[in-house]
Amino acid sequence: MEKTDRLLLSGNEAIALAASRLGVALGTGYPGTPSTEILENFSRLGGRAQWAPNEKVALEVGLGAAFAGARALVTMKHVGVNVAADPLFTAAYTGVTGALVLVSADDPGMASSQNEQDNRRYAVAAGIPMLEPSDSQEAYDYTALAVEMSERWRTVVMLRVTTRVCHSKTTVRPGPVSAPAAPSFYRDVKSRVMVPGYARRAHVRLRDRLDDIEAWNNAEGPNRTDWGPVEFGIIASGISYVHAREAMPTANVLKLGLTYPLPMETIREFVAKFKRTIVLEEGDPVLAEAIRAAGIRVESKPPMYRFGELTVARIRRILDGDTSPEAAPPPGKPPQLCQGCPHRTVFQTLHDLDCIVAGDIGCYTLGVLPPFEAMDTCVCMGASIGVGLGLRHTLPEAEARRVVSVIGDSTFVHSGITGLVEMAYNPPVSGHVVLILDNGTTAMTGLQEHPGTGRRLDHGAGRRLVLEDVARAAGADFVTVTDPTADLEAFKTLVAERLAAGVLSVIVCRRPCLLAARQIRQFSQETEGTAGHE
Repeated sequence: MEKTDRLLLSGNEAIALAASRLGVALGTGYPGTPSTEILENFSRLGGRAQWAPNEKVALEVGLGAAFAGARALVTMKHVGVNVAADPLFTAAYTGVTGALVLVSADDPGMASSQNEQDNRRYAVAAGIPMLEPSDSQEAYDYTALAVEMSERWRTVVMLRVTTRVCHSKTTVRPGPVSAPAAPSFYRDVKSRVMVPGYARRAHVRLRDRLDDIEAWNNAEGPNRTDWGPVEFGIIASGISYVHAREAMPTANVLKLGLTYPLPMETIREFVAKFKRTIVLEEGDPVLAEAIRAAGIRVESKPPMYRFGELTVARIRRILDGDTSPEAAPPPGKPPQLCQGCPHRTVFQTLHDLDCIVAGDIGCYTLGVLPPFEAMDTCVCMGASIGVGLGLRHTLPEAEARRVVSVIGDSTFVHSGITGLVEMAYNPPVSGHVVLILDNGTTAMTGLQEHPGTGRRLDHGAGRRLVLEDVARAAGADFVTVTDPTADLEAFKTLVAERLAAGVLSVIVCRRPCLLAARQIRQFSQETEGTAGHE
């Protein structure tokens, strides 16, 4: 492959560039670190990109585009795949007509996440091939390969990246890529309508497809071997390969690019050359377990290295068999809500009223920290309302009346609406109070748009979802829109009254994020008078 135009790109930028050159017809997803910049860059390059309300919807839209014979890219962070898992598992059965590439951006070490789940497990569980780039060049190349594989085998393909690959910049020489076919639809009921009779046959086709892909992976997959003079072997993939090469430049390394289905014969031949072979991988021992299950003897890293990111120093410790305690990382400055953030008024009120606070995912999660310490639970996107209702249903009345659910505007659209439906359908005896903190943006991931802003990914005009209208339609007894910073005492009185009233109450706390306020004013002026309503 001839390569020109030497560029310095992050992994996210490389994926976006590849998608643009591949003629991807639609990029969709939900913003989440470390994946967010992929669609933003794809849009800047002229691609059609859009934010979906959540990851499930994004994958369904992408699947529809792929049914039409188009090339589609769907992006999300690792926990977003949990939300998209329902359509994902069945999409592995239906297959696609065009191409559907799912980017799962994992976050080992939890730089900005509530867990560090290893989404390589999803590829195995769902039965979809998975590519793992180790740098920006491979992020570009593997995006192209993912499209090629998706079209060849008519399957969803997972491109699994991690924080280090997403955000680190390395050189990229973009190579030529295949042109897309014109989208068109043909009817294929037995492949796309997953009633049990058709699904049983689809499952058999899925397993046959994976066997075919494994044979291809053994014969010509994106794997390579680096030979050296040492007497043992290393198996690695993704960023772990880069660390391993730096830690031991003279090592014998089998680098795996397509890590599901694994090229077991290639692995078997490599391992047979050495008395000792160790598998180096971040997160769970996914590769080591699969290789051992195939009857191939390899070593895995000690359990203590299952947590956090691997580094060159940690790789050296693993190779030396060093299981002594690791040095504590240097203390960093703890995060906090911005000075002047409207959320500060809300959390000061909740602290002063001694509320039991069911919290949610967003920058307002920092309300758990001093000086407010006004959050008691935080589980996943949208969980604040359901968890708050569970607390209300079961606590003694005096405690139940202290429970408040706090959720952001983007998170409410993502997965909080069904919580409100539950609140109205199964109301607690003591009522409930939900605070929607509407700062007009998806602040935590970099000030992205969402349906409640009235603007699309490119900041152009879109129909605005009015949060208070949704709350009323869902069945809340009282819905109030207020600026909590205008009058702290008045806001505190409002919350106290609603807690005491025993009703189903939603308070929309509306005040633009300070970091986004100027942009919001600018975009609002540009979109004034467009479709939708304020």
